[in-house]
Amino acid sequence: MIPTFLGSTILVFTILQLAPGGPLEQTILQLQMGGLSGGGEGGGGSAAGIDGGSVLPESALKELKRFYGFDKPIYQRYLIWLGIWPREIKHRDFTIPVGKTYTEKRVGKRNGQIWRVDIKSVDKNNLSVYEKSGEPSPVWYASIDETLEDGTREAVIFQKEYSGILTGNLGKSYTYLKPVTEVMKPRFKISLFFGLTGIFLSYLICIPLGIRKALNHGSVFDFGSSVAIFMAYSIPGWALGGVLLVLFGGGSFWDIFPLGGFRSPVEIWEEMTLWEKVIDQVHHMILPVIAWSIGSFATMTVLMKNSLLENLSQDYIRTAFAKGLKEKRVVWLHAMRNSVIPIASGIGHILGVVIAGSYFIERVFNIDGFGRLAYEAILSRDYPITLGFLVVVVLLRLIGNIISDLALATVDPRIRFK
Repeated sequence: MIPTFLGSTILVFTILQLAPGGPLEQTILQLQMGGLSGGGEGGGGSAAGIDGGSVLPESALKELKRFYGFDKPIYQRYLIWLGIWPREIKHRDFTIPVGKTYTEKRVGKRNGQIWRVDIKSVDKNNLSVYEKSGEPSPVWYASIDETLEDGTREAVIFQKEYSGILTGNLGKSYTYLKPVTEVMKPRFKISLFFGLTGIFLSYLICIPLGIRKALNHGSVFDFGSSVAIFMAYSIPGWALGGVLLVLFGGGSFWDIFPLGGFRSPVEIWEEMTLWEKVIDQVHHMILPVIAWSIGSFATMTVLMKNSLLENLSQDYIRTAFAKGLKEKRVVWLHAMRNSVIPIASGIGHILGVVIAGSYFIERVFNIDGFGRLAYEAILSRDYPITLGFLVVVVLLRLIGNIISDLALATVDPRIRFK
């Protein structure tokens, strides 16, 4: 699982970092358009002109690159995101005049007093930071950013922090300017709620339906139900959601269900009793859950039917009948346990797909969920949220695979964990 995680994250991280139109270019373009709206001729330059300082000062451009992490090589950015390379924080720029090897810098307050440190030149390219006591500073570091033509050196003092996904920090969203976990948490709960509800209903309906179809193979019920589920399977979930909204959401026909949303507005929700909240939640989730889970109905039902038919034709089933066991006991005690093995092994895959593929349903029903957040983050080049989404999906697949293994060991008598 670790090689898969590293491979997928390296690939996605590299594509996001190298793709044109990233957050740095978008910010520069917005500033450029602001210059144009201000009536100045300098705003008419290209992004290259901005790099040259015609619109955006070099100091501001440097801060933008530092904010988005583009002041480091791409491999360092990835290691910083993982949390195994230190992140530079609390930057303070300063200038070292020609011929000067020592400078003093105020870096903040400590114990209610002004905190100053001494910065000394080790050589032309390296600096050391010392506390006023003469001891090397354990928290402050300094480096040379650029040496100008006249010999003046542009430098920066900063602190180091190991902060990445290995420490539980997914970064800060460029769009929301909040920690990624804080942005994703409420939306993930919504998608997980709909996803788990859809999975539960799919298993609750499809397993009994597949059993009945297998026991009545070739009957009118088997044929009719097959036609119905394959017709439903041929309709994409988002398209079915649109049809359901038109029919039952106050469109041209019946006004039975709300047009969308996870629940009623907050001001109404808070005034409801517990029972009213339950009814309101169910009322809002019926149409989305139907659209969410309809795609898995045909696959799971047919899988259950074919698996049971295959087991009913095995020699051990014929032996059970030959010994005089009743049909109900043979089907439910002997054939059924082996027939649900393919169903149990697919739980992990379904869990990851449901969460990752929820965007279209959330868009149709105006649900502010996890899939919709990830899609909008990709469009806006919000790399921290996009990579956070990838991490969550990979972890869900890992958890799902563990659940599948446990379920498989429960129903398959040939598998035992030691």
